[in-house]
Amino acid sequence: MTIAHLTTPVAGRLARAHEWLRGTSGGLVALALVVGGGAGAGAVVFRYLILGFTYAFTGHRDYSATGRAAYGYFHGLGFWFVVFTPVVGGLLYGPLIHVFAREARGHGVPEVMLAVAERGGRIRPQVAVIKSLASALCIGSGGSVGREGPIVQIGSALGSTLGQLTRVPESRLRVLVACGAAGGISATFNAPIAGVFFGLELILRDFEADSFGVVVLSSFVADIIGRAAFGSHPFLHLPGFQLHSPIEYPLYAGLGLVAALVGVAFIRVLYGAEDAADRLWRGPEWLRPAAGGLLLGLVLLALPELYGVGYPPLEHAIRGNYVLWLLLALLVGKILATSLTIAIGGSGGVFAPSLFMGAMLGSAYGIGVHHLLPGLTGPAGAYGLVGMGAVFAAAARAPITAVIIIFELTGDYRIILPLMFAIVVAAGISNLLSRDTIYTLKLRRRGIDILRGRGANLMQLLRVADAMQPLPAALPADTSLNEVIDRLSDAPTDGLPVTDAEGVYRGTISSQQVEEAMRENALDADAGDLAQDVPALQAGETLEQALSALLRARSGLPVVGGDGRQPVGWLSHVDVLRAYSARLQQGIEQAQRQPAASTPRHEPGPISSTLARLRGYRIVDLELATDDPPVGRAIADLAWPPRSTILAIRRGDHAFEPKPTDRLEQGDRLTVLVPAAAADDLVDAITTTSDAAESDRRT
Repeated sequence: MTIAHLTTPVAGRLARAHEWLRGTSGGLVALALVVGGGAGAGAVVFRYLILGFTYAFTGHRDYSATGRAAYGYFHGLGFWFVVFTPVVGGLLYGPLIHVFAREARGHGVPEVMLAVAERGGRIRPQVAVIKSLASALCIGSGGSVGREGPIVQIGSALGSTLGQLTRVPESRLRVLVACGAAGGISATFNAPIAGVFFGLELILRDFEADSFGVVVLSSFVADIIGRAAFGSHPFLHLPGFQLHSPIEYPLYAGLGLVAALVGVAFIRVLYGAEDAADRLWRGPEWLRPAAGGLLLGLVLLALPELYGVGYPPLEHAIRGNYVLWLLLALLVGKILATSLTIAIGGSGGVFAPSLFMGAMLGSAYGIGVHHLLPGLTGPAGAYGLVGMGAVFAAAARAPITAVIIIFELTGDYRIILPLMFAIVVAAGISNLLSRDTIYTLKLRRRGIDILRGRGANLMQLLRVADAMQPLPAALPADTSLNEVIDRLSDAPTDGLPVTDAEGVYRGTISSQQVEEAMRENALDADAGDLAQDVPALQAGETLEQALSALLRARSGLPVVGGDGRQPVGWLSHVDVLRAYSARLQQGIEQAQRQPAASTPRHEPGPISSTLARLRGYRIVDLELATDDPPVGRAIADLAWPPRSTILAIRRGDHAFEPKPTDRLEQGDRLTVLVPAAAADDLVDAITTTSDAAESDRRT
């Protein structure tokens, strides 16, 4: 027997296994379990990296827990050593991020949300490695950020990489990204339920049954690995919750109000610091973390409790070990230190800082109300526990995740009602004060608004008149059932319009309706009795509007003219596909600088050929959220990536096909057909070009 005879059965089995992974529910479950295992292991490795780098820089496992007398390894500098550790760390992780994975800069979750919403779940494989090293170096050298955002990006990158290797469809790739995010949160917090809701509420943004099941499995596996490495006890040792009297419910509502103000202030200070750093820094980007690290070090010199993640000071606050002025100083200091860490190009999350701020705010608030109503209120730490969830809910606007994670951290059911009350108030007021969350604002500043959905699509540009076919001969309302059967048997469509004696449209009759009449032996029925009373389509309607009507109907639909009475054409699902295919092919030909197709859009288009030619292309949605360039520029004046074209622009509620001379306006949402290799850099490319053009114009 030859080698070829041996390898053919093996190749066949591998192909069947691959198809099983890609296309079956069992395959998705298997992939989710692997992703959960990888996310759990990644969380363990990441936490040990943070411990290792923190020890290397300070000589302590967690410098924020040591107090102000700890000098670390740099005894000659005394307590001043804390000023220089962020500089040294910045010199290490700054070039690492700049050279290998620039998306590893910042707090991580927005990049994952973007990958799910706009890129089909695609995340570069190297992101997991670079994010692990960069974030561990940043936190270990004093960066006042959290480890949860990075582990979300690390787990999501692992899920995306596995999905891309197995070539799963985009719908499944997004689910695997959510599985990785859920696994990371589960293993890090030892909170499997919170991990599930984080992945669904913030990353995937849906709660479908299929998605829910596999995300649960991934979170479960990751939590098992986390517990095996770190034990089953919660990573925070928090006191029990106490509610002394019903009068405290309004007080917790007041805490929710104050938490909303703090959450919104955190968002604005964070991105304000980024803007300030962008305006002031003129050196190379890889050096920015080291230069800015000197400012961060001065903040840590004043408040060493802000070094790194800062969970030990959080526990001290909840247990009532801090006085009021120190709680307020740590609250303001954390907002400043975290914003500064992100602004200088650091890598770390904002999840843990929001919990830290909530603990400080809630404990300070609790001291205040306990002083006013000493016999009716519980200890300040109870308000600190609720404040943790309220500030996070105000900043991230993820109330379900906020409730679940605080409940899992405390394990105390008595906290649920006050917690829910405060979180609902915080999230609601935050929504009134700011349209964006701490995650979505980062994307909108880059021209992407995932809260508004995608931009204009071709279905909003194409009209029913572009896709409709000639009207089949209508059935008079008095046509007998036998004649209806004969006409439908010979008709090119699965339905026919029905008109009255004056030729006015009265409804549509489909083959399914005729079959139902035959089963019921309704031999005396005529076309008028069987006609389905569905509204006809207007020739000027968009195909997006027409699709809603086609989905409700059992067949194609007639198209009426301007008088709204006389049918002039016929539209079916196949006609919509043909029109879309022809217009998309026209866009591809335009992108490739070939002559446009001469075939009218409403005639049949080569759908399979179009899909084959789309390989290597992506459709990118780009929102011009600010008045900065390229706003004000003509489309033809911008250096778009080669072989790309703008398919559509949505301006307000109106979508249109752009001309080269059209000038872009603030708020425009562009739908761009672009080669996949250039898709991720589209925003930077046209912005850089516009800035250069503006500089030349001024010169």
